[in-house]
Amino acid sequence: MEDYVEEDEELEEGDMFEHYHLTVDPGQSLLRIDKFLSNRINNASRSRLQTAAEAGNILVNNIPVKSNYRVKPFDEISIVMDYPKHELKIIPEEIPLDIVYEDEHLIVVNKQAGLVVHPGHGNYTGTLVNALAWYFRDLPLFNSQDSRPGLVHRIDKDTSGMLVVAKTEQSRNKLALQFFEKTSKRLYHALIWGNIQENEGTITGNIGRSLKNRQVFTVFPEGEYGKHAVTHYKVLKRIGYVSLIECRLETGRTHQIRVHMKYINHPLFNDANYGGDKILKGTTYTKYKQFIQNCFKILPRQALHAKTLGFVHPVTGNFMQFDSDLPEDMSTVIEKWENYIANRND
Repeated sequence: MEDYVEEDEELEEGDMFEHYHLTVDPGQSLLRIDKFLSNRINNASRSRLQTAAEAGNILVNNIPVKSNYRVKPFDEISIVMDYPKHELKIIPEEIPLDIVYEDEHLIVVNKQAGLVVHPGHGNYTGTLVNALAWYFRDLPLFNSQDSRPGLVHRIDKDTSGMLVVAKTEQSRNKLALQFFEKTSKRLYHALIWGNIQENEGTITGNIGRSLKNRQVFTVFPEGEYGKHAVTHYKVLKRIGYVSLIECRLETGRTHQIRVHMKYINHPLFNDANYGGDKILKGTTYTKYKQFIQNCFKILPRQALHAKTLGFVHPVTGNFMQFDSDLPEDMSTVIEKWENYIANRND
């Protein structure tokens, strides 16, 4: 089973960025906002706060302010701030990258399945960050020994698809604010078990780590445990005992799509952590069982691909959107399913 520490479906807002909301007291005298916040937030140095302000991540009454802004009574302050660096010796490794787009501020990569995004427990080498450290070996951000340089989100080891990585601190902070405020666009394609009834729908359910098995997540009743999570889906293709769907994330919780589809009894095809690696729909014929096993061999992972990624460029302000084809393992299995259903005699 995968190591749960490093295989998150999405890097949640709180994983790498602190976020706060404060209301200034009625009797507060005029004071620079960086000094005001450094007095009220633990481990918030003025240099960290100034970096956040430069990136437009300190807002007063919903308007970005500079670090020399002077707070006034009843000001509503919101802040998204980079955590202090978690240092880990990063070993640059020459690992091939599928680069979709690159400029001086950021890079967009199409991550292959099987590649862990960043080093951590059980995965200290062979990650996307190790590959980026090699590729960007002359950039200061990737020589800082920060275990997550440039990262603002991530996808599972065994999920393929689109990721944006910042090349500067300013770009990193501005991109992080978009993911925190849920203004980025993220569309996934997934092959799920079953002929889902509705053509489209929304799944809402708090997601938290399972109380029985800490390596997986589950849906809990609202207000009891976990974090609010919303996934929108629509059916793209019905293929007998499986369906190809598109998912749009409104929130970015750990394993969100995998957990939500399990919750409505349509686990992702061959998702070992959530029961999709068993024959859940279909016949009892030996020929059918062999067909499924062949599909599992072709696609030895959950059938999930981060297909589309959109965001506002942190410097130009232009909206950018990137789309990727389904990887060969998923497209091959879908084609096999189409052929099987077209020619079945059961």
